[in-house]
Parts: sequence; structure tokens; C-alpha cells
Amino acid sequence: MTTIIRLTNIAMSFQKASDARESYQALSGVNVDIAQGERVGLVGRNGAGKSTLLRIIAGIYPPVAGSVWRHPDKTIALLSLGLGFKMELSGRDNALLAAMLQGVSRRRALGLLDEIGAFTELGEFFDEPVKTYSTGMRSRLGFATGLLLDTDVLLLDEILAVGDPIFRQKARDALNAKLSEDKTVILVHHAEQAIREMCSRAIWLADGEVREDGAVNDVLSAYATAV
Repeated sequence: MTTIIRLTNIAMSFQKASDARESYQALSGVNVDIAQGERVGLVGRNGAGKSTLLRIIAGIYPPVAGSVWRHPDKTIALLSLGLGFKMELSGRDNALLAAMLQGVSRRRALGLLDEIGAFTELGEFFDEPVKTYSTGMRSRLGFATGLLLDTDVLLLDEILAVGDPIFRQKARDALNAKLSEDKTVILVHHAEQAIREMCSRAIWLADGEVREDGAVNDVLSAYATAV
């Protein structure tokens, strides 16, 4: 399988809000290779470094140490609630902007908007400002935009954990259909059942380090024993 993401000795730290002279270590010595078409679940307690790792993979955060290699011919989209939305713009305008930022021509992006709007099931709210959306509505918009743009790598940060059960199942079904097209998915989700259903590999992060990396059932069993 073709490697499309390689993380080597990744470290990340942040200044503490209470004292800018001090910092805390979010990630330390992380080494991970991701192959094209893999479905990888990231598990770990709150503060383990899962969201930080996704942002480093997406290029939003530069690591303080280590290196990130991304396949030059592959596109990556991070879908996280509230991340990247222009709150004053409508859902339609945000979808158009997201498409163009992924390198889609304006003409093709305009042609995708009706499909994106239909998938979100937002109705007339698709043309209302995102600042008026509920958490579930923002989740729908972000997921539909990332999925229908045919991004090669989808990084999903709890984006499938909100909203009504019917839409969550619809999103999973649509994502599973896309996976047959060699789409790579890295999923942060606190529901173990979702990880079992959607992923073939799991990575357990603890205190900013990779504790386990392997088959989903093996990693989840080890994680459940430790929690």
C-alpha cells in the first residue's frame, strides 16, 4: 500500500493560559505512517493529543519537533466543529469557499453546491449565516462539504458524534461508500462502536504518546482495560 502520510518523532507543546512562561507537552515522539485507503481510529482520553495530532497532519499546527510528510498529489481536509467556518457567511457560501480552497474551480464548485445542500438536509438554512446554526447543523455542513469534494484524506474530529441518529447513520453509510474509492480516513470518535464499524486500525494516544497501534479490536481491548 502507498504511504501518503508519515509522522516522524512529532512533538508539540503549548503555552499555558495561566502562565505564558510555562508550557505543557501535548505530543511527544509520535511516529505514525498512514497508507492510502486506510481507515484509522484515534482513541484516548480528553487531552491525550488526538485533535492536536489531526491539526498537525492537516498542516494547521507546525510541530515544535519532528517532521510531517504528506503525499504531494493528495488533498487533505480536516472536519472539526466550528473549524474554518466564516460565521457571517451562509452555509452555501462556506461550502463554495471550502471547495475553492481545496483547489476546485469556481465553476465546478458552483455545480456541487446543490448536491452538498441536499445532503445536509438543511433546507432553507443552507442560505442562512452559519452563526445561526446549531452544533448538529454545522456538523452536517462540514461533513457534506468534505465528503462531496472528493478529498483524498478526511480527518474527522468528532464530526460524526453530533446530530440526530438518522443523519449520523446516513453519514456513515456515505463515508463507507466513498471508502471503496481509496479515500483515507482518520477518525476521532469517543464511541467505540463507531470505531469498530468504520475502522480497520486504531491508534491509542495517552499523555501525548502512542500507547498502542494495531488492529481495532486489539487496541480497543487494551484501551478499555486501562481506562
